[in-house]
Amino acid sequence: MQFPESWLRAFCNPPLSAQEIADTLTMGGLEVEELRPVAPPFTKVVVGEIKEAAQHPNADRLRVCQVDVGQGALLNIVCGAPNARVGIKVPCALVGAELPPGEDGQPFAIKLGKLRGVESQGMLCSARELKLSDDHGGLLELDAGARLGQDVRETLQLDDHVFTLKLTPNLAHALSVYGVARELAALTGAPLVQPAFPPVPPVHDAKLKVKVSAPDLCGRFSGRIIRNVDTTAKTPQWMVDRLARCGQRSVTALVDISNYVMFEFGRPSHIFDYDKIHGALDVRWGRPGEQLKLLNGTTIEVDGKVGVIADDVEVESLAGIMGGDATAVSDATRNVYVEAAFWWPEAVQGRSRRYNFSTDAGHRFERGVDPSLTVEHIEHITRLILDICGGEAGPMDDQVVQLPERKPVHMRVARAAKVIGMPVTEAQCLDAFRRLGLPAQADRGNVTVTPPAYRFDLTIEEDLIEEVVRIVGYANLPTTPPLAPITAKLPPENRRNRFATRRLLAALGYQETINFSFVEAHWERDLAGNANPIQLLNPIASQMSVMRSSLLGSLLQVLKFNLDRKAERVRVFELGRVFARDAGVPTSDTTVHGVRQPMKVAGLAYGEPDGLQWGRKTPGSDFYDAKGDVEALLSPARAEFVAASHPALHPGRCAAILLGGRQVGVVGELHPRWRQQWELPHPPVLFELDLEAVTERRIPVFEPVPKFQPAERDIAVIVADNVDHAALMAAIHAADTKGLLRDAWLFDVYKPKQATPALAANEKSLAVRLTLASAEATLTDEQIDAAVRAVVERIAGDLGGRLRG
Repeated sequence: MQFPESWLRAFCNPPLSAQEIADTLTMGGLEVEELRPVAPPFTKVVVGEIKEAAQHPNADRLRVCQVDVGQGALLNIVCGAPNARVGIKVPCALVGAELPPGEDGQPFAIKLGKLRGVESQGMLCSARELKLSDDHGGLLELDAGARLGQDVRETLQLDDHVFTLKLTPNLAHALSVYGVARELAALTGAPLVQPAFPPVPPVHDAKLKVKVSAPDLCGRFSGRIIRNVDTTAKTPQWMVDRLARCGQRSVTALVDISNYVMFEFGRPSHIFDYDKIHGALDVRWGRPGEQLKLLNGTTIEVDGKVGVIADDVEVESLAGIMGGDATAVSDATRNVYVEAAFWWPEAVQGRSRRYNFSTDAGHRFERGVDPSLTVEHIEHITRLILDICGGEAGPMDDQVVQLPERKPVHMRVARAAKVIGMPVTEAQCLDAFRRLGLPAQADRGNVTVTPPAYRFDLTIEEDLIEEVVRIVGYANLPTTPPLAPITAKLPPENRRNRFATRRLLAALGYQETINFSFVEAHWERDLAGNANPIQLLNPIASQMSVMRSSLLGSLLQVLKFNLDRKAERVRVFELGRVFARDAGVPTSDTTVHGVRQPMKVAGLAYGEPDGLQWGRKTPGSDFYDAKGDVEALLSPARAEFVAASHPALHPGRCAAILLGGRQVGVVGELHPRWRQQWELPHPPVLFELDLEAVTERRIPVFEPVPKFQPAERDIAVIVADNVDHAALMAAIHAADTKGLLRDAWLFDVYKPKQATPALAANEKSLAVRLTLASAEATLTDEQIDAAVRAVVERIAGDLGGRLRG
């Protein structure tokens, strides 16, 4: 919210500078995000009137103007503006004036000079040359009543400042200039100018019939008819200037008046073209299938959860948010209906976001607008309309249906002192509430406050405590060091932190990416096999409609983005949270009922694993490159890799990652179907693991250095083609009943091109090196032979293998 300093001082004028007011508001809870002057500094620019304007003798686009600046003699000024004509008053920079700096940052000085042979004794200025706006279409035309020779800064009130406030949602009562002035008066003790709303006497008895069918939507509805309004009347310059400094451009007089009162008192209102209303108005909830064309040109479809104002034929307005185009005022309008209502905040909250737009009216109504002053504010609007546009006011129609009940709130003074952290007395609390205009009563250390109609934020004891400390002043709070002992919380040794995981992956050649947690719905269906993802109620984009349960889609999107920009080698990883449905998850400080949110780490490798390399002829990263990176990531833990299937990965080139028999992730090559869909020249390899498994770390345990020399034996066994490495290792380790086996290493796989007497067509030879040792003594040949024989027998029994002859 922004507004000019001069408008604020019209209601409350403390003896403080603009910066001091900004500091006071910020320390009072109303954060001033920006304070800037209305115009940059410039000097010797006065009001001038063009008395004559003749064509330049030597230039087609220049005119020689005789300008009266109140000095008696006319100034001869050459001007090239297209609107330089006799009779208008414009800013005139005299000789010696300094205009705002240009692009070089240096002030622009006006000197006596000649343009195409004609002397120019000054310069007529546009709004852009004075840095008042970007409009450079011609001279800035001033009001006809401006005094000649008067400094333009004084004429346009350019020694003003604009405050920009960043208000929290509970400060709805400060969403107006008067609301901020009320807070400033409470904070500084300066007097507050109380506005008066004298009733406008009606001159006719016409009323519009209005029915409030939804009391849970509208609690109060007020309005009146004004006839014979001149909608072509020009908005006064003082109103245009104030609106512009609130960030609102002038539209028409009626629209400007409505906006003006909204910024002044926080009262959104709407002005209908009375002659376009069909019969009576009905304030109700929408009905499925009804459509409404809004003032912004958008056509929307309403339903039973959106409030509307309808007539006997169609929907005319979106309740509390925006009016409809069908009853919008225009230059042809002669009779208007002015409406101001109290809409329940719960009935307006989130409605405009359903249609992907927001309005100033909706912003205020969904936080709460004072329901007690609808009639008074219509009187104020009526008087402005009559003063600016003329017309004949009718009687006021005020329907009070159901107003919010303001329940008393109790506060314990002792509790306030404890929360604030400094002693406060009952008298201080009562004084704070008095300055804020909050009716309060005290009884033996307990203060009871009845919130006024405009304070929707006062509901519990802590709200009152906040009001007390705001008025007492945060700057007055004592600086007290913490009394509790501070002890360092050391991380457990059996876990590595997430940053160590990131550094390890970076050392393996991967680059970290950070992606949105909401993704496209078909990613979840195709890549995660998730037919029921968590839907977003209000996605920021159509392609970000669900929460991800896997990181693989995000990495593929990063890969596609880089390949489209001619990248040849991509190795990326992401460490992030995923979201899955789980009815067993309760609601707590860190969890949401029904949603499990584990952390995962995923990686993708594409292209040459070592970059440009003449000694390697492979087309790119393969399954074993990613498998090796996963082993390095999990080290010193040793993972098992078991053939598995995954919706995103190649059916025959995918493995589940097991730690201690528990699956912690998956690794494999992208499925050919998705490779074709994403238009990838080569298949990337991907892995995804639970972060908990990655951060687990076995604490090193001291082992004595072996005293006895180990023994190594190589064996070659013949097994069927379908026997894999994992089954072979399981059989070998299962044969070690005496604890002599230290390691088993597969170092050769042999399969001839044609069957031989020793090897059938469906068999292969596996060569394994066994390392045997004992901590008690050097192994004898008998012990070694017995251990090797046990291994061979186990392979024969479990796998049907035999020792190669």
